[in-house]
Order: sequence, then structure tokens, then C-alpha cells
Amino acid sequence: MASVTELGYLTLGVSDLAAWKGFAANVLGLEVVEGDAPDRCWLRMDYWHHRITLIEDGSDDLQVTGLRVAGQDEFVEMAAQLRDGGVTVTVLSDAEAEARGVLAVMALTDPNGHAVEIFHGPLVQFDKPFHPGRRMHGPFKTGTGGLGHVMQSTKASLEENYAFYRLLGMRGGIQYKLDVPGAPGPIPLMFMHCNDRQHTFAFAGPGEKRVNHIMMEVEQMADVGLAHDLVKKAGLAIFI
Repeated sequence: MASVTELGYLTLGVSDLAAWKGFAANVLGLEVVEGDAPDRCWLRMDYWHHRITLIEDGSDDLQVTGLRVAGQDEFVEMAAQLRDGGVTVTVLSDAEAEARGVLAVMALTDPNGHAVEIFHGPLVQFDKPFHPGRRMHGPFKTGTGGLGHVMQSTKASLEENYAFYRLLGMRGGIQYKLDVPGAPGPIPLMFMHCNDRQHTFAFAGPGEKRVNHIMMEVEQMADVGLAHDLVKKAGLAIFI
């Protein structure tokens, strides 16, 4: 069975690109790279060409999750695996793949109507070291774990989400139930993983936006404290 290996990239739609550039660089410590059009830019966190694309479209929400497979053989096998499972798959053009900084990419939709892309061959720029937007004690932790993890809201049932993401070779299930004020009962949370991270995706119930949160990991605990201080200094809300 073919399996995705990591969360490789994300596309976020934003309403204020300039504000997001400042937040990404000065608070998160990401490297901002100007895009190929004035309404977009890329964010780097390691040697990859980019990990996040920002597009000024007014949505302020997650638009695309990009999942990697190991290579060309796995890419072909994954496309067949998904089609056999009843999923509509569109292999995008070479130009569309190049725009994403990958060798090949396919597009599909999960049971919630969320756009998912599966790719192989990311552009890795070993001659262009990551340059953080602000001082950091150490690097972001990516490697075999990928970008990090995403918690998404769901319209479909957890069972439907599980069946779909199992087709991508991911594993997991409901791991615990969370008491939420105002909810009629404990909310079950489902986690799916594909590498050495505890999870790559988490799913709960419906929400106003597709994304609940995005987790990015750093190597040094000091950078967690520094980010916390910068968030407070910027007057941004912190939810615990």
C-alpha cells in the first residue's frame, strides 16, 4: 500500500498580505520570500523552496494541504490506489507542479470538501540556507516529520475522514474525548499520522474555519519562550 510520508506544504488564504508577512517574519521567525505575483509570497523554514504559500484572497483560512510521497513509483501507485477507492484524482500539469516547487502533483478533495494535493520531488535548495525573519536560538524541526501538524474542522463524520485518510496510507483513530464548555458532551478527537510525529492531522467537529491550528516545532525550548514573549509584545491573543 502506498503511503504519504509527511505534511510537505500548506496554502493559506489571507486578507492582509502585508500584515501576514510581518507576523510570519517578526513573530514566527519564518523567512519571507516574494512570490511570482504581488498577491502572494512564500514562507521558508528549512532548505525547502517553501513550506507555506500565502495568497491574498480574503478568506483567512487554510486552502490546501500538500502531502508528500517518496517518489515517482509511489506517486503512480497512490493515484491508482485512490481511484480504486472511489476518489476522483486529477494529475496537474508540469507548469502547475513547477509553480508549487515539486516534480509532480495530483489534486483531490477529502470528505469535507477540503482541497488536498499529493506530490513528490520537492525543490530543496541546499545552496540557500534558511534565513529566519528574526533572531532564533536554533532551527525549526522538520526532517522526516515534515512541516508539522494541522487540526482541521470537519463536516463529514470522523468515520468518513478515517476511511479517506487511510486510503493515503495514514494510521490513527479517536484517541481521547475533550470536554468543551457549552458542548452537550465530550468531543471525540481523531488523530492520523504517517511518520515519527505523534500526528500529522487532527480532526474534531465543525467550525467556522477549516483550520483550528497549525503546529510548527523548533529544536530549542528557548525559541518557544521567545515566540511567547513576541506574541505578547505584539498584543496577539493566546489560547491555552
